[in-house]
Amino acid sequence: MTGTVDISGIPAHLVGFVEALRRRGIDVGPSETVDAGAVLAVLDILDREVVREGLACALVRRPGHRPAFDALFDLWFPAAIGARTADEENTVGPPLAEDGTVDLDALKHVLAELLADGSAEAMAQVERLVGDIVETYGKYSSSRGESFSEYQTLRTVEPSTLLAKILDGLIGRSSGPGAPTTGEFESELARRTAAVRIAEFRSMIEKETRRRTAEVLGKERVASYGVPRLAEDVDFLRASESELAALRKNVAPLARLLASRLAARRRRSRAGSIDLRRTLRKSLSTGGVPIDLVNRKPRTARPELVIFCDVSGSVAGFSQFTLLLVHTLREQFSRVRVFAFIDTADEVTRFFDASAGRASLAESMSRMIAESELITYDGHSDYGHSFETFTAHHLDAIGPRASLLILGDARTNYRDPRTESLARMVTVARHAHWLNPEPKAQWGTGDSAADVYRRVISMHECRSAAQLAEVVSRLLPTGS
Repeated sequence: MTGTVDISGIPAHLVGFVEALRRRGIDVGPSETVDAGAVLAVLDILDREVVREGLACALVRRPGHRPAFDALFDLWFPAAIGARTADEENTVGPPLAEDGTVDLDALKHVLAELLADGSAEAMAQVERLVGDIVETYGKYSSSRGESFSEYQTLRTVEPSTLLAKILDGLIGRSSGPGAPTTGEFESELARRTAAVRIAEFRSMIEKETRRRTAEVLGKERVASYGVPRLAEDVDFLRASESELAALRKNVAPLARLLASRLAARRRRSRAGSIDLRRTLRKSLSTGGVPIDLVNRKPRTARPELVIFCDVSGSVAGFSQFTLLLVHTLREQFSRVRVFAFIDTADEVTRFFDASAGRASLAESMSRMIAESELITYDGHSDYGHSFETFTAHHLDAIGPRASLLILGDARTNYRDPRTESLARMVTVARHAHWLNPEPKAQWGTGDSAADVYRRVISMHECRSAAQLAEVVSRLLPTGS
């Protein structure tokens, strides 16, 4: 007799948390869920931070998934229920004016002092005050009843106005007895420290607002929009600077994954297909029974890769990430040549040479723009002229063993797409593919010539790192 297992209490809560992680794209298997249950069995569940770290060790495989995990943990294991109350004797409360309301100026002064202090006790007091601040300034009435607004809270408190007071506190401490110096270095250090403390304060308000909103709307709904996206799911064309920085950190792990897939495909291809003629000939010695199969000799040469990449501002994030990824994968190819263009094309392989080293790789993009001939007249993308320039001066770069990879959104600024030049490039290449960071629904709209170009070359939607990894692993040749 079989039936479903009825679970409740903490095990059911843990299963719900794991399902939320999976919905967000974090892979958690059954064995890891069992490990997480074992972690909860041995840890002090009243120590929230210990539980957070324990579950993270059991459930998170990749460092880039940690921000999403932390945000979901705060929803499933909240720091409090409802408005926070003072339960300690030395807890700092919001200063009150004579009429009993919160004195906002005095509150800012207290916050600045605590943020300048920066000790664990001081930051715990700030977190306690944030609960009162959101309760006082973030609450509003909606059709669903009482709700909370991060924007409303930040607009009232104005954390940026605390910067000068925090700086005064930090510099005052550094100039006290026993302090080394108060020179330019210490001033810059104080400015950066103050900026970090204000960012932490904003993050506290964001978390507190999310916690209070989840009590009204439900944690599942808040998780659907209030949890940071995984770095590999960030849209290239809409990514912020911080998201692009996170993407760059994921280049190496993503490249290792792709390299292992390519190596596996190459090993399989080395086995070769069955040579039927030689197999039948060999079967004569066994009375016509093909006992021993004979495989064709494999082709072990690694392929060549030619990249033709739009580096204009509109697709800069996509282009940079893809070039960094290909640079990391360069060992998988016998030769990689990179051509960049804005309104004309030029070879930029030297900026991605292996001898340049990883430290200088981030600077190679700016050097490439400054030192290469990519702009001839107005600096707007001109795919047609760039294709024509390439076929006129660099077409011999595409040999019979080369694969051509074109990166760009195909937006020509209403100029002649010159598909005949693209067709010449595609004809001489062994494989040719175009990766487009725009949604497929936008192809052919406005100044997009994607619908024209896709008649000549296979075009693939490639909007995020996850999509890029899937497309690249499927398209890159093995050389067989």
